[in-house]
Amino acid sequence: MNKTKKSSTETIGEFSLYLVMIVITIITLYPFWNQVVTSISAENTLYTTGMLLFPSKLSFESYYVIFQYKAIWSGYGNTILRTILAVSLSLTFTALFAYPLSKKDLPFNRTVTSLVLFTMLFSGGLIPNYLLIKKLGIYNSIWALVLPSMISAFNALIMRNFFRSIPDSLEESARVDGAGYFFIFRKIIVPLSKPVLATVALWIAVQHWNAWFDALIYITDPKKQVLQVVLRKIIVDNNMDQLNAMLYQFDQKDMFSTRQLQATVIMFSVIPMLVIYPFVQKYFVKGIMIGAVKG
Repeated sequence: MNKTKKSSTETIGEFSLYLVMIVITIITLYPFWNQVVTSISAENTLYTTGMLLFPSKLSFESYYVIFQYKAIWSGYGNTILRTILAVSLSLTFTALFAYPLSKKDLPFNRTVTSLVLFTMLFSGGLIPNYLLIKKLGIYNSIWALVLPSMISAFNALIMRNFFRSIPDSLEESARVDGAGYFFIFRKIIVPLSKPVLATVALWIAVQHWNAWFDALIYITDPKKQVLQVVLRKIIVDNNMDQLNAMLYQFDQKDMFSTRQLQATVIMFSVIPMLVIYPFVQKYFVKGIMIGAVKG
């Protein structure tokens, strides 16, 4: 077989594309790597060089300090609880909502789908949502962070399109054997939909893990506050009174800079998502491609 040789123009084009991608990758990853290096460097070596590429002297003392900061652990627990509740409830109800929509013979299917699309373009706004949560009696509780966003229109449409890609013959065979819709959904549809379920679960988890604005509005009790609000007070508001008080208590105030502690807190919050992502990454591409294109 004759192999077509690439022309010099194609070679230069590919080289340029690779070069651009490498530059973009470096620009994207360096801020993250900078936080890693800052968090594990000794305080007296942080300002010896202008650009931190590698720690000149390793030190994990800042992590030891953060581990003793009670507000971090309290926020961690609340965020983990929020994420678990959000993923389990959102995934369940979104799938139950999307499965009927995947049936083209469903009465008023187009009307319901149009209403779902309408919610993607328009919403009630912040004040109506705030009043609704107050009236429902879930203000200052974890449910104020989970229930309002339990079903996402975008996730429902992605899941609906994936369900439509499953051959109808499987359901027809099950119905011939006397299976009902709930049995078919639980025993056939859900096992075959692992890619889209894992993809949507990852989206929901990342969304709720990183969310802070709703918690800032609806949660007033510091003990119920999520991790991202605690981080915001430390990093954005530069409110480190409690952390500095703890450092004074342990006679460690002069051992750490604000920059180092902030980098450590950032890494401490990012690690869980970095650990979870590799386990669902294999489903990600398949789930999003089929769910976005089919139907």
